[in-house]
Amino acid sequence: MQIFLVRLLMTIAGAAAFTCGSNAQSPPPPATTTSACESCGVVRSVNSFQERGQASGLGVVAGGVLGGVLGHQIGSGRGNTVATVAGVGLGAVAGNQVEKNVNTKTKWAVSIHMDNGALRTLNYSNPPTVAAGDRVKLIDGGRRLALVAP
Repeated sequence: MQIFLVRLLMTIAGAAAFTCGSNAQSPPPPATTTSACESCGVVRSVNSFQERGQASGLGVVAGGVLGGVLGHQIGSGRGNTVATVAGVGLGAVAGNQVEKNVNTKTKWAVSIHMDNGALRTLNYSNPPTVAAGDRVKLIDGGRRLALVAP
């Protein structure tokens, strides 16, 4: 009988210790707050545009030399000098414009309506893989876009 009572007391004590211990060690329930993705949004538009190139000065020099040579072929005396100077000036302006046109690049502007309500427009030198209506996430501060499941 003593063995039975000892076992009964040990079982009750063990159950009480398990119950008290489990309440003390159980973690609090996780918070159920849903936070919006701060770097996510919906593409509103994708537009291409031409960005005019920068002139390095090479076009001015080459155009001026070519214009001066061509201007020198016209007339004689003072007329020749005036034609040479005009040829240099016009050639320099033309050479500068030609250099800018040669260096023109196509870029793409992607407008995104962010989840926080802001509108961001990002410019890319390569054609983007997204289209209007796509849900995207900005990666590396907007240097890359990733499609996000709706």
